[in-house]
Amino acid sequence: MTQSPATPTALQPILPTSSQIPLPEAWQPVVEAQLVKEEKVLAWLEIDLNTSLHFGKGLIVLTDRRLLARTGDTPEWQSQPLREGLRLTRRDHAGVGSLELFDATGRLAHWRYTLGQDVAAGRLIDHVNRQLDFVVTGVAPTPPAQAVCPKCETPLLAGQDECPVCSKEELTPPSTWTLFRLWRFARPYRWQLLAGFLLSLATTAATLVPPYMTMPLMDKVLIPYQNGKPIDTGLVTLYLSGLLGAALLAWVLGWARTYILALVSERIGRDLRTTTYEHLLKLSQEYFGGKRTGDLMARIGSETDRINIFISLHFLDFATDVLMISMTTLILVSINPWLALVTLLPLPVIAFLIHTVRERLRTGFEKVDRIWAEVTNVLADTIPGIRVVKAFAQESREAARFRAANQHNLEVNDKVNKVWSLFGPTVTLLTEVGLLIIWGFGIWQISRNDISVGVLTAFLAYIGRFYTRLDSMSRIVSVTQKAAAGAKRIFDILDHVSSVPEPATPVHLPAVAGRIELRNVGFRYGTRSVTRDISLTIEPGEMVGLVGHSGSGKSTMVNLICRFYDVSEGAILIDGVDIRSVPVAEYRKNIGLVLQEPFLFFGTIAENIAYGKPDATREEIVAAARAAHAHEFILRLPHGYDSLVGERGQALSGGERQRISIARALLIDPKILILDEATSSVDTTTEKEIQKALDNLVRGRTTIAIAHRLSTLREANRLVVLDRGSVVEVGNHDELMAQEGHYYRLYQAQARNVDTEGGSDLEAGGEDDKGDRE
Repeated sequence: MTQSPATPTALQPILPTSSQIPLPEAWQPVVEAQLVKEEKVLAWLEIDLNTSLHFGKGLIVLTDRRLLARTGDTPEWQSQPLREGLRLTRRDHAGVGSLELFDATGRLAHWRYTLGQDVAAGRLIDHVNRQLDFVVTGVAPTPPAQAVCPKCETPLLAGQDECPVCSKEELTPPSTWTLFRLWRFARPYRWQLLAGFLLSLATTAATLVPPYMTMPLMDKVLIPYQNGKPIDTGLVTLYLSGLLGAALLAWVLGWARTYILALVSERIGRDLRTTTYEHLLKLSQEYFGGKRTGDLMARIGSETDRINIFISLHFLDFATDVLMISMTTLILVSINPWLALVTLLPLPVIAFLIHTVRERLRTGFEKVDRIWAEVTNVLADTIPGIRVVKAFAQESREAARFRAANQHNLEVNDKVNKVWSLFGPTVTLLTEVGLLIIWGFGIWQISRNDISVGVLTAFLAYIGRFYTRLDSMSRIVSVTQKAAAGAKRIFDILDHVSSVPEPATPVHLPAVAGRIELRNVGFRYGTRSVTRDISLTIEPGEMVGLVGHSGSGKSTMVNLICRFYDVSEGAILIDGVDIRSVPVAEYRKNIGLVLQEPFLFFGTIAENIAYGKPDATREEIVAAARAAHAHEFILRLPHGYDSLVGERGQALSGGERQRISIARALLIDPKILILDEATSSVDTTTEKEIQKALDNLVRGRTTIAIAHRLSTLREANRLVVLDRGSVVEVGNHDELMAQEGHYYRLYQAQARNVDTEGGSDLEAGGEDDKGDRE
């Protein structure tokens, strides 16, 4: 091996000597015992797997002269001097990362780690490469470019894997201003909203008439009567008629206002739910992989209901309160400015309380919503999986899990209620104190003949309305923050951009022949590489089987062809056109998908068969069922094609559900067919029935099949063998057996029913790694 012209004693670290990287405390004495005089540590990486893929602590250390490494298998240290031709590479697969050290003679060493260490492993390689450049050239390398967040380009500090800005945005408390974003849904009903506002204005004005009528009743009727004058019956009748008329007018206007705004709020809620659900359906599989069903259901259901209630009731109350307070203030000032000034004294204190409490409530209610989603998540997990819960006798465990989530919800609500329970009585106390001050100041002014008793009476009537509305408006703070939290969670969905976008300039395919071409396709799921550099061409009408160990990338390849995800590198073409340039729905209409676990919707058998073609005739449905060998068992059901299948098809057996799924695929007559382990979860007899149906299904179609049993793929035109995300072999069964490579070993292992180096997951279509599927 070629050594660097520089001698080890002449080497200097990339970093200044005073900046030597500190080692983990547990490793420090062990590593220092390996270092020679003046040797400096430049970087290190803790690894957590040994070569047998068992958990075990290890360490890789880069010094200014060499690489030192120790794994959990042995206490001995490996040492490789830095020299020309040395290179350190990194790759990952199925949740395991690998570092491999090479020189001109081949691989010298390799180390394994979980993907939590992947970012740090990349940094170690950067340090090694820079130091190797220095060893070879003798020129000090430039410092590495500072890492930035790929989303917002915020600079990341050393050792910082998560962007502080993006993570902060996700946890940002909801702002009341979020409610103004609802205007896009309210805009179509702006004239109804204007009518509601005008009716609120008129209603408020009508309710302000009775207190004003108390002044002449007091000063012109009651007080003169006490002084010996007779009561003017006509005048009393006039005033009382005015009070009755104002009350009736306020009732009619209030009814019209409430009815109009209730209609508007329901329509806004309908549009909000529909828009959110439609946007949710357009998001990619990647989005749903990181979300809980219960959380999404809570957002579309309870959050929109909360916004409905806010718009129809509380927003109306808030608008009425503001109008009432404003108009009452004007009337009070017109009657007596000094008494009005005393009336407004508690306002600054109440405004300060509202501001303080609002800041605490907006974070509290957003947290309440997230915790409530935990409760619904438990229900969404348990109810569909109740059969598994009962089979494993885990009722007590699930009850405990629900109890814990419910208790957490209680604790969070208690914290919010502690703040809110103090706020309400405090506002009430301030209004009562304000009323006492008005009584005292009013009596003092009467004693000086500055105002009459009627004026004070009217003031007190208005003040009752004023403080009642003030108290009501302060209580709306709670409801407003709840609505703002709900709006934020809904707009979190609406603001999410699908990772499988519609093309800006779509290309339409008038007729699909079914030719599929993968050009240097690579896919990464987060930081994990799942597939890399896959190139493959599938001709129209050809049947191709995908073979490989569990986690080799088979289901990921199918997901990419279906465009559930978009490729990270390369391109997938259908009839020579990049599938990313074809509208998503238009492209997928050409694909029929039969899964290992067929999903049936609650409804009749006919509705499930016609799911991909809702306008199908009964004759077409029956023809598809016959071709899928499902017609006979359907006729044996009590209501035939109109029999209910139950939730997720629980009323049918696994084989029956699978044949319904095949009939569903047959009915849309796809040019491309995907069979993802279609016979892996049934017995041999049922498999034969399904295989007959599949023979009808694949005829004349481009077919990509993943099968549980390798023997079922012998009729495929070609078999594509995948290993660690790459294509390693392509050919028919006989050709691959003759090569005695990966496929040969898989086939022999399955034939002997023994484990090989891949463990027990040796089937062609065994369940792929979770990340591979998701």
